[in-house]
Amino acid sequence: MKYYQVTLLVRGNRRNIILKANDRADAISKAKKDYQGTLIRIKEISAPIDATIKEFFSQFRTTVANKKVQPKNLIAAIRQLAVMTNAGISVHDALNEIAGATNDAKLKEILTQASENINSGLSLSETFKRYRYDVGGITLAMIELGEQTGNMADALASLADILEEIQENVQKFKKAMRYPMITMGAMAIAFTILIMVVVPKFKAIFEKFHAELPLPTKILLGIEHVMSNYGLIVLVGLVFFIMLILYLYRNNENFKYKADKLMLKTYLIKDIIFFATLNRFSIVFTELVHAGIPIADALDTATSMIDNAVLKEKLEAVKVSVSRGVSLTEAFKDTGVFENMIIQMISAGESSGQLDSMMRKVTDYYRMRFNYILDNMSSYIEPIMLAIIAGLVLLLALGIFLPMWDMARAVKAH
Repeated sequence: MKYYQVTLLVRGNRRNIILKANDRADAISKAKKDYQGTLIRIKEISAPIDATIKEFFSQFRTTVANKKVQPKNLIAAIRQLAVMTNAGISVHDALNEIAGATNDAKLKEILTQASENINSGLSLSETFKRYRYDVGGITLAMIELGEQTGNMADALASLADILEEIQENVQKFKKAMRYPMITMGAMAIAFTILIMVVVPKFKAIFEKFHAELPLPTKILLGIEHVMSNYGLIVLVGLVFFIMLILYLYRNNENFKYKADKLMLKTYLIKDIIFFATLNRFSIVFTELVHAGIPIADALDTATSMIDNAVLKEKLEAVKVSVSRGVSLTEAFKDTGVFENMIIQMISAGESSGQLDSMMRKVTDYYRMRFNYILDNMSSYIEPIMLAIIAGLVLLLALGIFLPMWDMARAVKAH
């Protein structure tokens, strides 16, 4: 949306009005519709400061407060929709029935709105695109598949299976992270208590002897000073910082791209994102190819549901290359994303005319790699956790005992 300053002549008086519109023609249309007068001049201007601030806080509140539909409720709704459409019930009636039965307020809103939009002539995929954040890219891709093939019931049934698999992986991830999170949380509480209770007592002793303090002790005393005097400010600032990062990630494409690029270079996170993304991509792409969708269209749909901006950019290059006549094997190879074994499997499937069958094997491979990471999550995290705990214990030990030893030696010397 852009801002325009429109100059009108209303009853002999010159008026300047600021409008928000998609383009110049839209601004002219709004000016003529909302104001009675003669249009004299229109020019694009930068966004007013007050409007920018107001829009920022509005989007910020929406971003922070917005919650996704509960996965189990979405899966149940899709299962019901698949069964009802397979039984010959219209999508409009099925959506109304499911909306009335669900207890999820957000899902009820989406289904009710979808029913109304379908009644007014929109497709189910067009309706759900407005709720992409809530229902996810895979849901959109599979609904589009059902519309393209004319077999919505099978597409929805496959979608429910895919979402159930993803939800199982999410539960595995949470289960794997539970022990490290509890351990680190307990360590953080213990460290905070030591800083707030024990360190101040030693601080009084150190100040009494006016001894030169070593660096670890200075660090501990600095942390204690900040937590004692600015603890609440630091906590509020940390919460605001996290919320700001989330806002920028969801609303600023440049920031999101840099963040996604950084995550693909971060230990463990890079493997989780990489294999989860390629697993989802291959699942959707395989389903589309198996349904007889042209490869270029299948790539377009499968790529659209990828969240990581860096991987999405590389896979979009595959779509462009294929549309220009490059073979799928060469297009995948040029991305540098797929390992040689995968390229050979795709090549074999493409040359034999059994691409969908070979892509299922590729999907199974990425599923296996992703599940392996989840199943061994604790073994990946333990070294990091031990290093953090060891660092905190070492800091406390050196910070407290080093100056005590120095003072003991000073007393003996006297």
